[in-house]
Formats: sequence, structure tokens, C-alpha cells
Amino acid sequence: MVEAVLSVNGLRISFPRDDGGVFHAVDGVSFSVAAGETLGIVGESGSGKTMLALSLLGLVPQPGKVSEGRISLLGDEISGMNEKELASVRGRDIGMIFQDPMTSLNPVRRVGSLLEEAVQCHNRVTRTEARALSLRALREVGIPSPETRLEAYPHQLSGGLRQRVMIALALVNHPPLIVADEPTTALDTTIQAQILELLRTRLAKAALILITHDLGVAAEVCDRVAVMYHGRIVEKGSVSDILYRPAHHYSAGLLAAVPRFDFTRPQLTPILGMPPGPDERVSGCAFIPRCASASADCSEDPEFQDMNGRLVACHHPLVDENGHVG
Repeated sequence: MVEAVLSVNGLRISFPRDDGGVFHAVDGVSFSVAAGETLGIVGESGSGKTMLALSLLGLVPQPGKVSEGRISLLGDEISGMNEKELASVRGRDIGMIFQDPMTSLNPVRRVGSLLEEAVQCHNRVTRTEARALSLRALREVGIPSPETRLEAYPHQLSGGLRQRVMIALALVNHPPLIVADEPTTALDTTIQAQILELLRTRLAKAALILITHDLGVAAEVCDRVAVMYHGRIVEKGSVSDILYRPAHHYSAGLLAAVPRFDFTRPQLTPILGMPPGPDERVSGCAFIPRCASASADCSEDPEFQDMNGRLVACHHPLVDENGHVG
């Protein structure tokens, strides 16, 4: 069995509510990812994907906190680390590709300064050596005229180049784990394809967690997929299982709402209703109000069922009369 680079067990991220209660933005999530593997975390906005990603780096915004669970990186628990210890992990052991480089990159610092700082924080090198490593990082992510780009400010670069700089920052210290939060959002189709190809080729040996709401991106890049809804993983398995033969009604609803160009489906089928809000108390399956197959059983929390290697948290998974999914 391949050893996991990252293991997350029973993770719960809690925020206080105005009524004195607690809202769990991430509620009992467990997963792992191995070297050379890409795990996609998919779901609509507000499902807890980004909060999950931030928790891996100890960046849950106040007043939120990791209230339960364990996060282990290369066998060492990092969920209990203090800020100084976490600072040594960020960039060295976990690289983060944020969703919007325009707001994530310091606008008053040149690209070279950002990269050199990332190198010198984790390596005993001179500034000249750090600059050489920064230049190499820009070349590795396909940035043209890298010597010139080192002197540029983020606003002087196109959206595609800024995203490549973000990837270079994440990769410059060759961390064993990369977390990419919606790395192709707001990029045109051609640039999206280039960024996805870059992730595939440059991260062949690292573990990659890809946070996305775009099922097409997940199908293109991921080996396995975990579907999140209202802070919980409702289904997880291979990309072919989840995206072509979903067993959870929410997963199937996401796929039915994706435009297709083969004309096999006359119209899109939206998921009716809205997810529960942070102030709504949820008992049992959170998808009940939007699920056509909901029954009295669904008022109880569903346990994961193992269906030929995929895990589904549903009392009434999508199976045919022979018990086959799809």
C-alpha cells in the first residue's frame, strides 16, 4: 500500500453563531492523498472546500478553529502546531496555489523579491543563489523572458502569467504536497488548458489536492474525487466512478447541471432549492430538502457505504435493480 503524504481524519472546523450555537463549516471530513496522486475536492460555493484547504496550512480565519480531528503530513501531526511551527511547514512541505493571484501576490513587491523570500525562508542560501533558484522556477513554469519578469510587479503581468507566478511560488521549494484552490478561475479557455497541462507535468511526483467547482477540470486532472456538500464529504472514489457513474444524488445533480456539447441531453437540469445556510440547524442528511428520493431514514446521519471501492454517504444511493451503480 502506498504511504499517504497527507492524511486527514475526522476534521471539523467550527465557527460561533449569533444565537450562541456553533456552525461546522467542515464537519467530520476524512481523506488521504499519496505522492504522484491528484485528489479533487468538488462542490458548489459554500460547501467548505476552501475552508478545508486553508485548514491544511493553519490559516482558518478567526473566530473559526479546528475543533476536532487530525491532520498528518508525512506521518507527523500538524493540526496541533503553533504558528511558528506552521510557518516552517508552509512553502517547504505544503505549497499553496491561491484562487486569485491578483489579491494573493503582494502588489508592491516585484516577482523576484517574492520568490527570493520564499526560497530564503526555508533554505540557507545567499541572495544570489536565491535569485538563481527563482529564475529557474519561472523557467520551469513556462514564463517567457524570466529575467525580465523577475523585475515586474504583479499588476504588470497578464492573468495567465500571474497564475504561473503563483505556481512557481508554490513549487520553488519542491514541497511534497501542493494545494490548488480553483487555479483556473477567471482565466480564458486557452489559458486554463495551459495551466492544467502545467499542473499535470510539473506535479507528477508531488501529491496534489485540487479544489474546484468545475467538474470538467476535475475530470481532466484528478485521479480521485471527493464531493462536498454543506461541510461534509458525501461521496468519494475514482474520477471515473464519481464523474461518470455517481451514486449520490447530489453528485448526480452536479453532473446533470453541466453543459454538454454532444446533444445527448436536451436541456440542463438544475438542482432545485438552496443549500442550508450557516444559521440553519441540520439533522441527518443536509441534502434532504433538495433530494427527490429523501425519506424518513434520511433524518439520521448516513454512514459511508463501500460500493466496490467508492464510498457513498447516502441511505438511498443510485443503484439499479441488480445493485449496480449508474
